[in-house]
This record gives sequence, structure tokens and C-alpha cells, in this order.
Amino acid sequence: MSTFDLVLFDLDDTLLDHRGAVSRGILRHVDLSPGHLVVDDRAAAVTLWHELEEQHYHRYLSGELSFAGQRRARALDFAAAHGVTLEDLDADSWFDTYFERYRESWQLFSDALPCLDRLTATGTRIGVITNGEPDYQQVKLDRTGLVGRFEHVVASGGVGVAKPDPRIFLEACARFGVDPSKAAYVGDRLETDAIGAAHAGLTGIWLNRFGDDVATGALGHGTPVVGSAIAAAREAAAAAGVRIIGSLDEL
Repeated sequence: MSTFDLVLFDLDDTLLDHRGAVSRGILRHVDLSPGHLVVDDRAAAVTLWHELEEQHYHRYLSGELSFAGQRRARALDFAAAHGVTLEDLDADSWFDTYFERYRESWQLFSDALPCLDRLTATGTRIGVITNGEPDYQQVKLDRTGLVGRFEHVVASGGVGVAKPDPRIFLEACARFGVDPSKAAYVGDRLETDAIGAAHAGLTGIWLNRFGDDVATGALGHGTPVVGSAIAAAREAAAAAGVRIIGSLDEL
């Protein structure tokens, strides 16, 4: 059994049920916004909205789009898929309204607070590394009762590099004054979180909440995978010494 001086967490889909909030938020948005577009297949609409988030948010993380730009792109593409053409400003307004529905749907996973409490009780220091804008992610902490729980919250928008770049993991460890070898990082994405942390010298722990295939977890939820990608993901995880858990109760 290993012990760590520091355990760092991803935020979305690790502590916060982001995937569920997105699903609930988009359905509530289309239900309460009559006349904008008609959604006949609600399950397909949710799947599409998740896919657009995956696509355009990564364009933001790579620097291709601004934070506002990825929001606009998601709204434009979703509307177009339902036969509606939005002007840019209308798309911005449409996303702003969706975002309010999304925020209303925020909630923590049931195992999040008990896990943090147990770690704190043992004297283990805890923190967060998240890909996103600091102010935007801080609101999530405030609204879900996580504010004040962590010594440091490191957001990619504040340090200029995003996971899986080793520098963001090293920056977090430096802020705590903890050697990476004495730190663990827990996240829901195999490649971005667990393997990225392992490459920086931390112990990478993949939180596979949803029973994803190893390659799906590496490449992003809902990403089509083939045999070669699965094999490559498994090899990379094994080589990095990644550990896999199904819930934070197992941590």
C-alpha cells in the first residue's frame, strides 16, 4: 500500500458530475426555449451536445479557439444540426441561456465529500488541477460547497499550459512544496489525467466511473476507437504504472 503527502484531483466528472449536468442542462434548455429549435430525439440531442463539447473545448485548450469562441461554435453546430441557422450574437445568447440551465444542474458525486473528509482526517494535503479558466472553475467550487477545501486550485487558464502537459502537474506540486514522487493525481481521463500525471512523476490514478473502455477513457468520452488505439492506450497505461479505480470510495 502506498501513502502520499499530497493527493490532487481533477474537477469535472471526478468530483463534480459534469457529464450529468450537461445532459440535464441541455434538455432543460431546449424544453424551456420554445421556438428556437425542435428536438425530436432527446437522446441523440444529448449525445450530440456532449460530442460538440468534446470537439470544441479541446480546440480551446489547444489555442485554436478562445473560451468564448468554443461556446459559440458549440451553439452554432447544435442549432445547425436541428435545421436552425444562428447569427454569432444569437449563438452567444443561446449558449448563455443554456449555461444557466447547466449551472442549475451542478452537483457533486456522492463519494466526493466523504473521500475528501477521509483524506483530510489522515493529514493528507489535497488540491485540484483542472483544465479551464480560473474564475469559471472557481464558481463551481463555490456553488457545490467545495470552496475552502483545497490549499491550491491550479487551472490551466491561469498557468498557460493544460493537462496532459507535465508542467501543470509540476506547477501544482511546486505550489505545495511536495516532490512529485510523493503525490498522486486522480482524474476521469486516462490519457489527459492519469498518464499525464505519471509522465510528470506523480502516481496517476484513473477514476473510471462510467465503466469506459480503456481507450475511450484515454481519447475522450464518446470518441470512436479501434483495436490499435485500445492496444496503444493499454500499453501506455501499463508503462506509466497507472492505477484504476471505479469510485472515490476505492481511493
